Amino acid sequence: MFSKLYSIALEGIDATLVEVEVQVEGGLFYYAIVGLAGTSIKEAKDRVSAAMRNSGFTFPRKRMTVNLAPADLRKEGSAFDLPIALGLLAASGQIRSDNLEDYVCIGELSLDGRLRSVRGVLPSALAVRSITSKALIVPKDNADEAAVAEGVAIYPMATLRDVVDFINGDSEVKPYTVNIQKLYEDQRHYDVDFKEVKGQDRARRALEIAAAGNHNILLIGPPGSGKTMLSRRLPTILPDPTLNEALEATQIHSVAGMLKPNQALLAVRPFRSPHHTISEAGLIGGGTIPVPGEVSLAHRGVLFLDELPEFKKSALESMRQPLEDGEVIISRVAASTRFPAQFLFAASMNPCPCGYLGDSNRECLCNQAQIRNYRSRISGPLLDRIDLHISVPAVKPEELSLKSEGEPSEVTRKRVVAARERQLARFSNNGIYSNGEMTSQDLPKFANITEPAEKALQMAIRRLGLSARAHHRSIKVARTIADLAGKEKITEAEILEAVGYRDLDREIFA
Repeated sequence: MFSKLYSIALEGIDATLVEVEVQVEGGLFYYAIVGLAGTSIKEAKDRVSAAMRNSGFTFPRKRMTVNLAPADLRKEGSAFDLPIALGLLAASGQIRSDNLEDYVCIGELSLDGRLRSVRGVLPSALAVRSITSKALIVPKDNADEAAVAEGVAIYPMATLRDVVDFINGDSEVKPYTVNIQKLYEDQRHYDVDFKEVKGQDRARRALEIAAAGNHNILLIGPPGSGKTMLSRRLPTILPDPTLNEALEATQIHSVAGMLKPNQALLAVRPFRSPHHTISEAGLIGGGTIPVPGEVSLAHRGVLFLDELPEFKKSALESMRQPLEDGEVIISRVAASTRFPAQFLFAASMNPCPCGYLGDSNRECLCNQAQIRNYRSRISGPLLDRIDLHISVPAVKPEELSLKSEGEPSEVTRKRVVAARERQLARFSNNGIYSNGEMTSQDLPKFANITEPAEKALQMAIRRLGLSARAHHRSIKVARTIADLAGKEKITEAEILEAVGYRDLDREIFA
């Protein structure tokens, strides 16, 4: 007998509908899974046979062929366990098959017939909603995640027996729904806040500008000055993610298997801080079966690289594409996989190898050659993509002893949101969403800089010995400073403040 039902195959965060065709016929025992199935699917043979027997069904001892179509699309993952088991049961006459094609099924089977949660349920549900009118059967633990995709009927199940009873019409299960807005609001909170930061007013101001204009930022300071603490709070002053942005970030974390238990939606800006020993594949993504890297896991949030010069040069150079294009394309012989990677880049470094250059409390032990060699680990092309780099000195003891709290993130975020709204109005219908995205060709049209401010910038560049790249970067930052102040034009005050956030240029070229 023949049976057919549907499942989902994932390529990055893109999902494709897969036909699961099962043929059971007489002859010597033969069990094959074809259709470019990966190792995890080949191993489904043993899981499916044990789950069927332990659920009270008979595993056919006949000639069985399972085909996953289209055959030229590579399939991976344990989510095909459930559709394979249902196909075998239908083809062997143990369950009804007349309505089987009305469902898309995903789920891993344990040996005792329970359904285990799987990765990529949200992108699978969104794909079912967009390409078909079928219902989706998922493991019970994935119910909330699947139900976030409104517009598709979700049926969560705990065991293979539950699914069979539902297909046969022996049990009635209503489609599962969640209150997405409530889910979004309940999970939209951060564990840290800028009010916990003591001192560092200049660094806080620079981070506010970075958040308001989507400017990449580099913090330079001695160990213990608070660079990491400041950076961890950067997501808390970014505008709250929209529901679509939250869905995008959740899809990536779902595919990577990094959603926490009972977390159906990533309602806050992601913050990723990989260790400097991370490989290029770990940072950008890759592997035999491509998986998202840290740059994609930081999508719609912040990627923070602590001790930037300590990262492998190949890993840092590989970041140039996602910083420029906002996505990562991983090419393999069979196919190319795309992962989105639009993030705010923040990094930190010591001013020198020992970390105490310019520190008033500790003497620097490095010579000029060591300092130049240390800083040269950051290439010019990567540095070109960083708009602000500022010194973060050690906090004074009297500032640490202050009992009063700093400004809360919520207050800062309101100013950031207001500045972002001004930018959206200015760039409407131009494919630009923030000042940080402007190119040199966009500046004459959108910067709106006064002539005295332009002269002040030229003078500052000559006197301070700033690099040529500092010219355009300073104008973009000045545009954001003006937006924070509610000004239409860039004046000398905004230019002079923007130039002040080019500390690394001044130290190298002065």
